[in-house]
Amino acid sequence: MIYSMTAFARHEIKKEWGDAVWEIRSVNQRYLENSFRLPEQFRALENLLREKLRRNLTRGKIECSLRIEYKQGANTELHLNQPFALRVIHSLQWIKAQSGEGEINPIDVLRYPGVVEAPEQDADAISRDLLAAFDALLAEFIAMRAREGEKLRELIQQRLDAISIEADKVRSKMPEILQWQRERMLQRFEEVQLQADPQRLEQEMVLLAQRIDVAEELDRLQLHVKETAAILHKGGAVGRKLDFMMQELNRESNTLASKSINAEITASAVELKVFIEQMREQIQNLE
Repeated sequence: MIYSMTAFARHEIKKEWGDAVWEIRSVNQRYLENSFRLPEQFRALENLLREKLRRNLTRGKIECSLRIEYKQGANTELHLNQPFALRVIHSLQWIKAQSGEGEINPIDVLRYPGVVEAPEQDADAISRDLLAAFDALLAEFIAMRAREGEKLRELIQQRLDAISIEADKVRSKMPEILQWQRERMLQRFEEVQLQADPQRLEQEMVLLAQRIDVAEELDRLQLHVKETAAILHKGGAVGRKLDFMMQELNRESNTLASKSINAEITASAVELKVFIEQMREQIQNLE
């Protein structure tokens, strides 16, 4: 499988202590970058969650969030840490006395980390439920990246097939182009009323054929197409490899265009560059 870096997944659980919703989304990024929005009492899970992502993903900007709604009256209901709350209030009163301004807002006190907390035993049980739900979320997320990756694989393969067809078209046209060029040279000799030396004419045609010969470029182009297809078939984290292959394909198409002396070959070179650019844009989405 190959994987898209663009995906979204959502996983909801309902337990006796309440409901929780995990969400994860990702966009293109050269490296792996993670960010989390977690309730304060579960911040300790962040390192473990990061490690789970690192084991399963290699690239992408990942944003993950968790929302929890506790059931009223559940035995895991949050409670006030009164001694700590008093210390926070005393500290705020001291700051207010020193500065001579400001008010103590009870809501701000409740929001201070550690003032409102879940019982330790209940928090551990909830954490286990949340981690199990995150594993399910991650599996859904990876499956979606794989589905999107498969769509991208099909699009890229279509462009590779089109490049092969265009390259074969150019190869088949080369004898005709050389004959056209030979006739063109003879016509010019006739226009200026010069008698062409057959030996000299053949030498010029050989030199011209060497200058405009694109067989080597076409061979390399087809080799790069086969290698790109092989990378797609192998799967895994292929984005960087495919990006390199696009550079190689683009180099051959540029050389082909530079050697063109015929409008059809020029048109084919342009088509090749269009196909390569379309692939390059899609590859930017691959892990």
